[in-house]
Amino acid sequence: MLLALAAGLLFALGLLLSGMTQPAKVIGFLNLAGLAQGEFPGAWDPSLAFVMGGAVMVTLLAFRLTPARASQPQRRPWFSSRFELPEQERIDAPLLQGAVVFGVGWGLAGYCPGPALATLLVGGRDIWLFVPAMLVGMWLARRMAR
Repeated sequence: MLLALAAGLLFALGLLLSGMTQPAKVIGFLNLAGLAQGEFPGAWDPSLAFVMGGAVMVTLLAFRLTPARASQPQRRPWFSSRFELPEQERIDAPLLQGAVVFGVGWGLAGYCPGPALATLLVGGRDIWLFVPAMLVGMWLARRMAR
């Protein structure tokens, strides 16, 4: 439990330092139409591309190493009895629908779940409206999936 708390705090610190908790910065990054406006960089803010690039590299490495380790019974994660891998590997309609809803919400509000929870640490009135709405949306999605 202590390790999970430390990992969560480290993740929140990374989100805060990278600017992922600033909706205007996120919307500026997602505003690809801003590339065509005036001088470079225009209204587009490319700085979060480095954050995304770092996350993609770590994820690709983990996705390459984990299945190989999981297939060896003598290998296991340091802090768990087994690897938790997704059972479904195909892309289906609920996955695509969820991705669209997530993307639209992220683009409109400038928050996604991780940065929204990290922003609770530093405040702001808008986050106290967003997080309850996000939790209701998560509850509704689970209820509709049954």
